[in-house]
Amino acid sequence: MKPFTVALGLAAGLYLSAGALEAEELRLGPGAPPTHPAHTPLYSTLTEELPKETGDALTGRILGPEVASVGNMKGALQSGVVQVGNLLPLYFPGDLPNAALMGDLAFLGRDPHVMGAAMTEYVVTCEDCQAEFDQLGAAFAGAGSSDVYVLLTTKPVRTPEDLKGLRLRSGGSPFARWAEYVGASPVNVPVGDTFEAMSQGVIDGTMGSAADLTSYRLVDLAEYVIDLPLGTYHATVNFAVNSDAWRSMSPDERRGFMRAANKANAAFTQSWGYERSDIARQEAEEAGLEFIEPDQELFDITDAFLEEDLEAVVGIAENQYGIADAEAKIERFQELVEKWTGIIDGVGHDPDAIAEATQKEIWDNVDYETYGM
Repeated sequence: MKPFTVALGLAAGLYLSAGALEAEELRLGPGAPPTHPAHTPLYSTLTEELPKETGDALTGRILGPEVASVGNMKGALQSGVVQVGNLLPLYFPGDLPNAALMGDLAFLGRDPHVMGAAMTEYVVTCEDCQAEFDQLGAAFAGAGSSDVYVLLTTKPVRTPEDLKGLRLRSGGSPFARWAEYVGASPVNVPVGDTFEAMSQGVIDGTMGSAADLTSYRLVDLAEYVIDLPLGTYHATVNFAVNSDAWRSMSPDERRGFMRAANKANAAFTQSWGYERSDIARQEAEEAGLEFIEPDQELFDITDAFLEEDLEAVVGIAENQYGIADAEAKIERFQELVEKWTGIIDGVGHDPDAIAEATQKEIWDNVDYETYGM
């Protein structure tokens, strides 16, 4: 072979090798600062796992909330400012009504890992949900969940009578409906303004995550933690992938992306649903807050609310979201909650084991030639 031909072949090989080794860096938008679980561990885990799961084909660079916040995430995704973003359906119910509907089922939540997995499988297997994401210009890549909400108050609550007239911050319509059901007064206050509202006496407490005690320093104001289970915030889209970015990936790269995202989703729920709450509870105990388990009557009233509220949610779905077959979809979600309760009971609450279970039950059954396309 002539020297020139050999040299040309070597040069071409080196060029192709360099191209193969050059990773695609995705712009990632958690919509939250590093102190928030949406940033760490959710998006930090994704950046760690992406190159591992894609053979260095994909990497990620996290952008701050000054570039894309949860409030403007839809526009940031559609414009391509971010290619993977933390999208909350309840912020955009007109675009994602089927996903948002699941947020109105908050009071079904008793186990964060169960709810994150059920929400993920629901959206992946819901044709209407997939059509909504396609219309939005994104591919769905998993959900997560908060811990089970409780009451953080400046007044003791042990009986239904103690709730009458109590002014409580509400983080969404299901919590507001519960407050009205028990005779309290729901107040629409952004979570970041809870401290100020409590300090000024505008509210007597909040329906929220125990982690709010430390995240928003409510431990300095609240006097009581009322351990009455008020459901979970699980209507999340931890990773919405811009359609152009998704389609530019090969099927193997999409598969690797989902493996990385799946690990990050489990880590996120472990952090938000358990670890941060446990740390906050410990600090609250050290600060002298009183932990109250209310009378059984309050548990019974809350259970009764859940049963009645399921019927109300059907009406909300039909009238507000325009979902005609809401009852069947709610039943489907309930079935998935029951399914994942059994799975989580079997594998335990180890996030690695849960990631393995969700990978096997959900993501390994996806056709990456067609999903999100």
